[in-house]
Amino acid sequence: MYPSTKMADDYNRLKKCLLWYIVSQFRPCIDLHQGKVKQIVGGSLNDKGATENFISEHNAEHYANMYQEHGLVGGHVIALGKGNQEEALSALRAYPNGLQFGGGVNCSNAESYLKAGASHVIVTSYLFENGEFSWDRLDKIKRETGTDRLVLDLSCRRTADGWYIATDRWQTITSTQVNQENLIELANHCDEFLIHAADVEGLQAGIDEDLVQLLGQGCPVAVTYAGGARSLSDLKRVHELSNGLVDLTIGSALDIFGGKGVTLDECILWNQSQK
Repeated sequence: MYPSTKMADDYNRLKKCLLWYIVSQFRPCIDLHQGKVKQIVGGSLNDKGATENFISEHNAEHYANMYQEHGLVGGHVIALGKGNQEEALSALRAYPNGLQFGGGVNCSNAESYLKAGASHVIVTSYLFENGEFSWDRLDKIKRETGTDRLVLDLSCRRTADGWYIATDRWQTITSTQVNQENLIELANHCDEFLIHAADVEGLQAGIDEDLVQLLGQGCPVAVTYAGGARSLSDLKRVHELSNGLVDLTIGSALDIFGGKGVTLDECILWNQSQK
């Protein structure tokens, strides 16, 4: 992948003009595992299961209704493995065009999720063949969704020489690096990025500040970061590091998911107070 130098320069000039009013926002989530709403430790997910931080007594529709009631937009429903289809579809139907959907999305089923109510579909693993990024597959799914309803999930793991996209429930590290050049190139083909920092996902031990800063410097499209958030101070920190250009999903630390670090009401107030 190679960057467009002119596009990067134009973007950076525009970004400087807009920074005075752009503010990072809280974005909600509904993570599904084995047919239930859960919060898990991202790096633990495999064929046998995962380390669970929280299992909800409520279904996915409950959370979708809650988010709609409070006017929260841009959230995502993620199906982690099999057995989540019914719950995912119920959430999409409950909040039409209010939630994005990811989990096993490919060119054959993407349109069906959009028709079911997803505002966007989120895709990762489908775009890789034998660990290599496939431009052909990206073109195929774009024909089904258009760029305006496609989110590229660039969730990654940190290595000695940077971050690399991880697929297959974050267990397979690909050869595609998350860097400014690739972010600029891929931004031409989607509406948004979603990026889980898989190494800190679910640990509530703090965000990956270096990654957030990189995303703030190199993303010409909207981007949501997830991983490690533990309190409202992390949302403020994401805003500072990214100049307001990166939004944050908070999961395990949130009170509605059994967390004690921050309440949903505090996140809603943050979003409202920044408008």
